[in-house]
Formats: sequence, structure tokens, C-alpha cells
Amino acid sequence: MRTGQAMGIYDLAVHAIRSLYSERISTPPVLDADAVFPAARRFATAWPEIREEAMSLARQLGEVPRFHDVMREQAEISANDGRDWRVFLLKVYGVNVAKHMAACPRLAELVASEPDVISATLSFLAPHKHIPRHRGPFKGVLRFQLGVSVPLAEDGRPASVLAIEDVEYRIGDGDYLLWDDTYAHEVWNRSNEMRVALLLDVRRRNMPIGLTLFSRFLIATIGLTARLRGLA
Repeated sequence: MRTGQAMGIYDLAVHAIRSLYSERISTPPVLDADAVFPAARRFATAWPEIREEAMSLARQLGEVPRFHDVMREQAEISANDGRDWRVFLLKVYGVNVAKHMAACPRLAELVASEPDVISATLSFLAPHKHIPRHRGPFKGVLRFQLGVSVPLAEDGRPASVLAIEDVEYRIGDGDYLLWDDTYAHEVWNRSNEMRVALLLDVRRRNMPIGLTLFSRFLIATIGLTARLRGLA
């Protein structure tokens, strides 16, 4: 868990950044992926190949770190229930993780071909894992989510549920959603099987010039921090 002082500094910084963007950008929680991120269909079309690479990693899942091992500030949503949320980082705010890119050549090829993709992660949720309600810090990027290996419920629907502002979305195998993770959201894997998703952070376009420049600064700063932490 975060210490009180570290938590306070982190949360104050996040709140300030979120407020800065929210005053100038007003978009809904879920956006038209094909219009805003035209590459969405390319990733979806490659779903079978991405799944094959992800499941190869899953065979040695213990070597994939838990989210709070990668970013200790996220322990409250990662280490909350004793069930694992593991993340395989291929790109972190513009910085490639060369070893991980090499392990997933088809996915790496797709990520490298899209300059607006600034981060790429394969997310592995253990059975019955719950990620508590929270908000992302930075409106300068959008979250693209592709279902890679999603278990089914008894009714045939995807058993993994993403709730954004209390509206439920079920993203099945090969399906995708583009959304703004600064809105309150939480996730459940309501199954006895692992759920795998591809998460991309996509650069938000058409912002006021001041926010565009500030976003570039933040992305570069976070990328540098990732290097200093040994993540990339």
C-alpha cells in the first residue's frame, strides 16, 4: 500500500492534471473507435495472432509481474483481493520494452506501425478478480481495449465486465472498445478462467494547442520515469 505522504502527493498531482483537462475537454465516456482510432480494426483483425502470442505468455504466467509490482502506486486496485492482475508491458508512454516486443512479434509490429499508440499492455486477470472503482489520471490519452481471451458466462455472454460510470460493457474475443479512463470504472472477471485483454493508450487528437503541448511533456516525462524504474 502507498504511504500516507506518497499517496497524498500522487493523488494531488493526479487531481490537478485531471482538472486541467476536464475544464477544456468534454467527451463522453465511450467514443466511436473506428472514427477516432481507425487502426482499431487492424488490431481486431489480428486478434487470432495476438491471442496466440498472449497464450504463449500465459503458459509462464508466474514470470509476468503483477500490476502493483510494476507500479506500487496502484496497489489499492491491484493487491486488493488476493487475486492477481498481471501485466505484460510492451510499450510505456512512448518507450519500447525491447525484450517484451520481441516476445510478441505480431503485436509488436502492429504497435510499431501506429504512432498514436503510446502504451501497449497485455492484461491478465485471474478468475474472480475484481478491480475496484477508480479513475485514470490523464485525459490526454484514450484507452483502447481488445478482448483477447475472454471466458463466457452460462448465458453465453462474456463473463468479464467493465463498468464505466455504472454502465456495463462486455468485450468478448475480438471485440473492442475505445473509452476515456478518467471516468470512474471498475472490472470483474466473473468466471473460473483467466481473462486476457490488450490495452492500448492512444494519443488524443484535436485538443487545444496548450493541452497538446502539455500532453507531449507529460508523455515524455512518464516515459523517462519508466526508464528510470527499469520498466523499459
